[in-house]
Amino acid sequence: MACTILTIAAVVAAVSAHAQTYDPNYPVCLQTYAIGGGNIDCSFTSLAQCAASASGRSAQCLNNPYFAQGGRKLLRQRGVY
Repeated sequence: MACTILTIAAVVAAVSAHAQTYDPNYPVCLQTYAIGGGNIDCSFTSLAQCAASASGRSAQCLNNPYFAQGGRKLLRQRGVY
């Protein structure tokens, strides 16, 4: 019984340790293409920075769909009465 519980715990830990593809701290990702598979690198702060890295490679830049815009507050505009 203890061996079964230990095995189940090891499987659950291995499944939950899967890495997230998109880093939510950066707004732009670089997706590279290769014969054996590609890679996604989300470590760019602008499209221009990503485009410079993608230049001459089989790659494209894309907006990070999981970018968390923490720290930015929307300002309210007051209407004139």
